[in-house]
Amino acid sequence: MKKGCLLCWLLCLLCFMLSPGAEAEDIQFDTPITMTVNKTLIHMDTRPFLYEGTTFVPIRFVSEALGAESVIWDSSSDSAIIAHKGTEIVLPAGKDVGYINGQKVTIDHGVILANDRLFVPVRFVSEALQCQVDWIYETYTVDIQKEGITVPEELVGYRSYTDDEIYWLSKIIHAESQGEPMAGKIAVGNVILNRVASRDYPNTIYGVIFDRNHGVQFSPVLDGSIYQKPLGDSIIAAKHALEGKQLVSNCLFFFNPKTAQSQWIANNRTYYTTIRNHDFYL
Repeated sequence: MKKGCLLCWLLCLLCFMLSPGAEAEDIQFDTPITMTVNKTLIHMDTRPFLYEGTTFVPIRFVSEALGAESVIWDSSSDSAIIAHKGTEIVLPAGKDVGYINGQKVTIDHGVILANDRLFVPVRFVSEALQCQVDWIYETYTVDIQKEGITVPEELVGYRSYTDDEIYWLSKIIHAESQGEPMAGKIAVGNVILNRVASRDYPNTIYGVIFDRNHGVQFSPVLDGSIYQKPLGDSIIAAKHALEGKQLVSNCLFFFNPKTAQSQWIANNRTYYTTIRNHDFYL
């Protein structure tokens, strides 16, 4: 890896919009966004983030994954400099302009420095590096495509879960916990994954959701709400749960005591905690 690329200042931003004046404390650094280049998952030492509905990812990783020859930090001008096939891209920190081969260009929403990292709108970077960028809402993924490149091996990432698992887990979370806080949504995801890990239930998320061994387990399967399109917070909660965020220990059950038609869970299982409208049981 090139020497300049070791500088932790350089991060690339995949953006649909952001403002140079953003404060680090306003940025949602913990939103589990992933990035792929030609369908290959990119390993990054910092997570992409959302700011006021805008998605961002680190610049060094995007630039290198897309075949840039070098990415360096010029301390004299507080700028990131990307070299790519005869093109030099200069990105000054905190400015709403950049330079391509010395030509001044406007960068919508600017170049942002946050947590000692430099972020730039990915739309600008993708156009400058001649690639296409899409946002995959269903999995909260930045999907970048560019012909004729292979992601360097050191940038290839690994994920322990699949897009299909995000899809079904976010659906059951949405159907069961609309109006619940993020903690409540993650906790519902925890229960589903705890069942997947249990010998008493099917070993897939889909199997757990549609399990009928002792009758239908989840009311959204009966009323059809399982097929609703999940909102973004349910997708985020699903990815947090899949990445190991655990809020309800080994709980296998939850229910809303105010609306439940049966009190079987409360009468037969060990109470663990309550998160807003849901009680969770081991």
